Amino acid sequence: MLVRDLMSWPAVTCGPGNTVASAAGRMREAEIGSVVVTDDEKVVGILTERDLLRAAAAGADPSGEVVSFWMTANPEVLGPDEDAATAWTSLTHHRYRHLPVVEGQELVGVVSIRDLLAAARLRPAGEHAIDAPKGLEGVVVATTTIGDVRGREGFYHYRQYSAVDLAAARTFEDVWYLLLEGELPGAEAARTFAADVRQLRSLPEGLARVLPSIAGGAPLDVLRTAVSIFGSELGWRPVSDDDPATVREEALRLSAAVPTILTAAHRLRNGLEVVEPRDDLSFAANYLWMMTGKEPTPEHARAIDQYLIIATDHGFNASTFTARVITSTQADLAASICGAVGALSGPLHGGAPSRALDMLDAIGGAANAEAWLRSAVERNERLMGFGHRVYKTEDPRSTFLRGVAQSLGGPLVGEAMEVERTAVRVLAELKPGRELYTNVEFYAGVVMNSCGIPREMFTPTFAAARTVGWTVNVLEQMSDNRLIRPTARYVGPPPPQPVPPTERARSA
Repeated sequence: MLVRDLMSWPAVTCGPGNTVASAAGRMREAEIGSVVVTDDEKVVGILTERDLLRAAAAGADPSGEVVSFWMTANPEVLGPDEDAATAWTSLTHHRYRHLPVVEGQELVGVVSIRDLLAAARLRPAGEHAIDAPKGLEGVVVATTTIGDVRGREGFYHYRQYSAVDLAAARTFEDVWYLLLEGELPGAEAARTFAADVRQLRSLPEGLARVLPSIAGGAPLDVLRTAVSIFGSELGWRPVSDDDPATVREEALRLSAAVPTILTAAHRLRNGLEVVEPRDDLSFAANYLWMMTGKEPTPEHARAIDQYLIIATDHGFNASTFTARVITSTQADLAASICGAVGALSGPLHGGAPSRALDMLDAIGGAANAEAWLRSAVERNERLMGFGHRVYKTEDPRSTFLRGVAQSLGGPLVGEAMEVERTAVRVLAELKPGRELYTNVEFYAGVVMNSCGIPREMFTPTFAAARTVGWTVNVLEQMSDNRLIRPTARYVGPPPPQPVPPTERARSA
C-alpha cells in the first residue's frame, strides 16, 4: 500500500502571513487536523491542532498572530509512491500527526495517523498487529535474565557480569554454572560441577555406531543429525511432558557431548581413529585432546577455554531465537538445538572465522595489505572478519581475543594486527561513517589456528560453546512459556478475488 492510497486530498492550505484564526477556520470547515502552509505553491510549513493548542496555552491572540510564528517550518514530506510503512515510521519517529505529500514541487495531499489507522482496519476485526522493522531489528520480543548486548557501548554480559571480565578471570565450567544457576560457583561447587559434567561426555551406543556413516557431511550438518539421533535414542520427550529438573539434566548431557560428536566426526571424516574423551581434563583441554590426539599445553587449553567463554551467548541472535521459538511449541530439547544449529549454519549468522584467515592468506603479508584492502573496498567487496549487525564500535570479543592471540605469539598474530590497522584506516577513508571494525571472527580464527584447530572446525568449535547458551535459553523459555506466533502483513492483491474457472468448465 502506497502513500497515495492513504493520503487525504486536496490538501487544505494557507499562507504564512495568514492569521492563526483564519487557518483554524479552514481546518474546522474541512474537518481536518492540519493545514499546509505554502508560499508560491512551495511547502514551507504545517500548522496542526497541536500548534493551535500551544498558541492558546501561551495566551496568543489568534486574530493577531500569524501562522508563520506558530507553524512547524520546513516539515518532512513524503512522496506519493513511498510505501505505508515509510509513512508510519516518519510519523511515529518524529511524533508527527500529519505530513505533507509532495510530488516533484507540487503539494498533492496530506497523510495522517488517522489515515494509517483507517487502512489498518482492513485487518480482520479483533486482530491486533504492530508493524515491525525488517529483521525485527530493535524489537523487544521477550525478557531475559541470561544477559544482553549493548552494541553502541561495545559491551555484553552474562547475568550480571561482563563476559570479557569472566573470560579473563574464570573457567568455561564456571561460566556454564553461572548461566545455569544465576551465580558464580564457590570453590567446592565449581569442583563438583566440573566433575559432574566430565562424566557426561560419552555418546550413546546407537549414535556411536551410526556416526561413521554420517561423518562425511559438512560438520554442522553432521552435528544437526547427531543431535537429533542423540535425543531420540535417549527417549527425550516434549518439554511439556517433563519437569524442569529432567530437562536441565538433558541440557547438561547434550552440552557435554557436543564436543565429542564434533571431534569424533572430524577424525572419522579424515580417516583417523576416534579419540575417546577423558574425565581428567577440562572442557577445553579435552576438546583439543579429542581433536588432535595430543594433550594440549596449558597455554593452548587456556586460550581455547577463553574463546569458548567469549562465544557462549550473545543476546537474541538468530540461532538463540530459533531455539526459543521451537521450545515455545514445547518440542523436545533436541529439536530446539537442531533448529539452532541450522540457523548457525547460515553464512549471515555463524559466518566462518576461517574466511578471515583465507583473507590473510590472499593478502600474502602485511606489506601487501594497503594495496589489497584498498582494491577490495573500492570494488565494494566485504572484508572478512569486519563489521557486525549490533556493534557500532569495536567488538569487545575481538578486542579480548586480540590479547589472547598476542599471548600465544607467532608470525600470524603480527600480520593480523597490521592488516587490522590498515583495514580500519582504509575503511575510515573510503567508507566514512560506516563504523566498521573487526568482529569476533577475525581474531577467533587466529587463536584457534594457533592452538591447532583446523579451519573446518572453527565454526563447529563456536557451536560447542554456544550449545551451552542455547540450552540455558531453552530452560528460561520453558520457565515462562508462551507460544511465539507473530503475524505478517499481507501485501498481495486485495482478496477475495473470484476464482477463475478451469479450462474444462469454460468449454462446457
